[in-house]
Amino acid sequence: MKYVVLLMADGEEKPWDQLTEHEQGAVMEKFEAFDAACQAREGVSILAGEALHDGDAAATVRTRGGRLTVTDGPFAEAVEGLGGFYLVEVPDRDVLVELLAELPAYDMQINPVVEGM
Repeated sequence: MKYVVLLMADGEEKPWDQLTEHEQGAVMEKFEAFDAACQAREGVSILAGEALHDGDAAATVRTRGGRLTVTDGPFAEAVEGLGGFYLVEVPDRDVLVELLAELPAYDMQINPVVEGM
């Protein structure tokens, strides 16, 4: 089963560019541990994953009355911001949750992917 994992920054973490080199290395070690745990687990594959720029770099596209409008910024003002994502194939949700413990302390939303569309 495929899941999208959304990594939500809660606003308490310092932005990446404000971390020291040592702090950045510690964060990257957690991501590397997640990658290694996924590789070591039978039936688990990371299909995609990326870090995202902060919400100031986002744009929102809306369709109203058949017309598209583009607005700079995220969809809604929020304390949390989307920091990155993974697309992961796992045997079941419990395996995914277990593996997610390897990542830095994000709030995460996991959604199963509708397959066969």
